[in-house]
Amino acid sequence: MKKWFIVLFVLASAFTLMANGSDEGGAEPIKLGGVWPLADITGEQASKAAQMAVEEINAAGGVLGRPLELTIIDSEFKPEKGAAALERLATVNQVDIFVGGMSSGVHLGQIPTLKKYKKLTVWTGAASHLAEEAMGPDAPWYFHLHPWDYNQGASYVKGWKALGTKYPRIKTKKWFLAYEDGPFGSASFDASHALFADMGDFDGDSFTSAAKGGGDYTAVLETAKASNPDIFLWAGFGADALPLMEQSKSMGFAPPLYVGAPPGWPSDFGESELAEGVTLYGMWAPSLNNISPVSKKFSDNYVKKYGAVPATYFAPLGYTVIYVVAEAIERAGSLDTEALIAAMEKTDYKSPLGETISFSPSNIIQHQGIRNQKILQWQNGQQEVIWPFEYQTAEPAYPFPGWDKR
Repeated sequence: MKKWFIVLFVLASAFTLMANGSDEGGAEPIKLGGVWPLADITGEQASKAAQMAVEEINAAGGVLGRPLELTIIDSEFKPEKGAAALERLATVNQVDIFVGGMSSGVHLGQIPTLKKYKKLTVWTGAASHLAEEAMGPDAPWYFHLHPWDYNQGASYVKGWKALGTKYPRIKTKKWFLAYEDGPFGSASFDASHALFADMGDFDGDSFTSAAKGGGDYTAVLETAKASNPDIFLWAGFGADALPLMEQSKSMGFAPPLYVGAPPGWPSDFGESELAEGVTLYGMWAPSLNNISPVSKKFSDNYVKKYGAVPATYFAPLGYTVIYVVAEAIERAGSLDTEALIAAMEKTDYKSPLGETISFSPSNIIQHQGIRNQKILQWQNGQQEVIWPFEYQTAEPAYPFPGWDKR
């Protein structure tokens, strides 16, 4: 059986429905089709959290008296597999709504299929503005939760300026961005270069991600070290995190701020001494449980069900997308596409991310959700929020500790 043919959770959902007695006397299910990269921690945890949300909703009686049914197919990080997954979900599984997503490169390959079927689509991933350009302005059925790269960049500029003002010892004048040589990394470099131009010097170079067969960062790290930046930032995938840190340690590269910007981190990254003082961007961290009851409820339920704390913000994103869709179906009173679009436009969902989700136009598409990321930092094995200050769970540690001080 081909990997892309792997359909997870449907039987589990059916058994859950029967066990909870929430199949409403055999009512026809509302079918959701999800696509995530299941071998990557982002897709693994997003799909698990989405399934958890489905089970919670079904246990509470479903939607419109009908159970939700979630079918998930692995994109394998490949555009052609991601597109084939959508095709199968539409034709074989006959799903009503598409959800999911992580990689911008995969999403670029999926957009023609999405346009072919024009089903309500609520996407959790894809940050590259190239994907937004490919989707275009004439897709009212398309709702995008994840911030675009320029949204993220604007929030980072705001965050670093705020941190520099509150903590004058933090210097942010000279930047170096190491970026993976794909759509995600290249778009991150272009957007960051434009946004940070007024903050000082900005330079960068590319590398091949370990997620795509690379893993040797020597050249880009040597270039970065010679640049002597105030802030070293890398944009790649979770697979790059530990080897990048190990190679930085081996060459004694310890800039004042060491910042990583992958969509998700390895689940055990915080356990390594290499993690201490690493700054990161994200939409969620377990430390938010201390200030957000919604976050704590989600996290506690996830730990109870799966026995581990979520390691990536794609987990609460996967959970959020199901609740946003379920509430819209309830408001619409049907699965009619026009009614669903109108109902989605009224979204006001207080999510475990700390954000209240609503949709409005972005640069191109009609329905953009979240626009900000948070600036976090690993301290004593935990991700702490250092900005925005209304979510702050710890003071920033500065500078990044030298390798001989650990």
